[in-house]
Amino acid sequence: MATGGALLIDQGSHASRACLARADGGLTDPVSVEIAASRSASDRCEHDPEEMVASVRGAVADVLAGSRNEPLSAAGIATQRSTIVCWDRKTGRALSPVISWQDRRGAGWLERLGPDPEEVRRITGLVPSPHYGASKLRWCLDHLPEVRRARDEARLCMGPLSSFLLFRCLEERPFVVDPANASRTLLWDFTRGDWSSVMLEHFGIPGSCLPGCVASRYDFGTLESQGRTVPVQVCTGDQAAALFAFGEPRPDTAYVNMGTGAFVQRAVRGRPPEVPGLLQSVAWQEEGRTTGVLEGTVNGAGSALEWLSEASAVPQQTLLDSAEDWLAGASRIPLFINGVGGLGAPFWKPACPVQFVGAGDVAGQTVAVLESIVFLLAANLEVMRSVLGPESRIVVSGGLARLDGLCRRLADVAAVPVERPAGTEATAAGLARLVTGRSLATSQGGQAFEPGENAGLAARYQRWREALSVALSE
Repeated sequence: MATGGALLIDQGSHASRACLARADGGLTDPVSVEIAASRSASDRCEHDPEEMVASVRGAVADVLAGSRNEPLSAAGIATQRSTIVCWDRKTGRALSPVISWQDRRGAGWLERLGPDPEEVRRITGLVPSPHYGASKLRWCLDHLPEVRRARDEARLCMGPLSSFLLFRCLEERPFVVDPANASRTLLWDFTRGDWSSVMLEHFGIPGSCLPGCVASRYDFGTLESQGRTVPVQVCTGDQAAALFAFGEPRPDTAYVNMGTGAFVQRAVRGRPPEVPGLLQSVAWQEEGRTTGVLEGTVNGAGSALEWLSEASAVPQQTLLDSAEDWLAGASRIPLFINGVGGLGAPFWKPACPVQFVGAGDVAGQTVAVLESIVFLLAANLEVMRSVLGPESRIVVSGGLARLDGLCRRLADVAAVPVERPAGTEATAAGLARLVTGRSLATSQGGQAFEPGENAGLAARYQRWREALSVALSE
């Protein structure tokens, strides 16, 4: 582990961020470089790969330029999971777009292929969903001539975004992948910790084109910027890093991170139990230690507010700025069937409707969208409790966790105390702990929300469950 300061890189759906974990336990202010997303159809979401690489390099250069006297002994990188790229092994040039985890273009192909859900779950811990990498990689092989040509000429690299960024940003051009990102491809064998020959054959993905599987902590290579050279020792997924933001994850705690999507995780040692509708994920793996999580995913969190912004022609920042007041005072609140990005756990319907049930103005609709996030999280928590028992608390992080009204609703619906630590940017904080072995000084304090009686909210939750059942049956 790093004994001094550490460079932290967080590549997310909307921006690439970089900051430093100082030796005294604090974080420098992050540098953020936004990236654009292209949505040419309702089921598509992709990024420009060169813009992606430039955003990471730019964020790193800026944070290093502003902290020239800060000693650094290591670096770590966390990326959005389930996002893939294809590139040229010889030149590093991207041969495909960066296809986002939100992208569902492979849904029809995956449905026609009809993989056995039980076999997929047994091997990978996942459900056969187009959000994960396999159908995206297959789409590239089927639709992009440059990808096929590179495959035929034995120069094709394909795999998670993390592998592409390591290849392009590190001097050694490593072609490797960590467990958290590999496990989001539908091609990784959870038990073996390597690619599954069964899944590779089933999806028609050449194993020779995929990166080598390594541990979460590994000598990935060196990053050079601003005249400094920093060894990269940790690579993982953004939600995996977030789990460690506030110390070693506790099995009696549900960890909720709310950004573009929302994710709820409960940690276990080793592989989690099999629970229909939920995911068996790996958060950290190195020799002698595997931290697994039982995970539920809500695809429409911040992205659902983005959808409402477009539908209502109200800027998204206006919705966010007004959300706290509306959560406290809106009176006409409809229900929201939150199929934004496809319905995730525990229901899994990629083509779920996106619609309001009942009338409401923009204030009421904003509250309905936010409540749908709470309701989906609560549905996942209920399934988790059936196997792991009740959680004693919920720890929240991410941009939407700044809303008191949202945290209070989650506590009321889940009937469990919700704790919001002082630092809600969990990915960087967790990455700092994984790289240095130290928790941040800013991880203490925060605010607690005790559960209370909210008859109106409870009634809306029940009506929402009924309305969702109707939508899923159509």
